[in-house]
Amino acid sequence: MYAILKTGGKQYTVRENDTIEIEKLDIPAGGEVVLSDVLFVSGENGPIIGSPLVPDAQVTGKVVKQGMGKKIIGFTYKKKNEHRRYGHRQPFTQVLIEKIKY
Repeated sequence: MYAILKTGGKQYTVRENDTIEIEKLDIPAGGEVVLSDVLFVSGENGPIIGSPLVPDAQVTGKVVKQGMGKKIIGFTYKKKNEHRRYGHRQPFTQVLIEKIKY
C-alpha cells in the first residue's frame, strides 16, 4: 500500500516505514505529525484517486529529527568587478511514516 501526499508545495510518494525529508514543520523530534492532504491511495481495495483530495485519508508519522540541508553557494553580479557571494541552507524535517489511513 502506498499514498501520494502534498506538503510544503511538493508531492511525495510514501509507504509505511518510509523516511522522507519534507519542508520544515514546527514539531519537535519525537512528536507526531498528521498529513491530511492525500491525493492518491493504493490499497487492497484498489486505487482511490482524490478530486483533488481523498476524503477521510490521513498519513501519520513521527518526527525523527529537524535538520539543515547541504549548503548552496551562489554569486550575484551587478557591474564589472562588483559581485557578492552568498550561501543558503534549507531547513527540513525528517519524518518516519507510520500509518496510512483511508
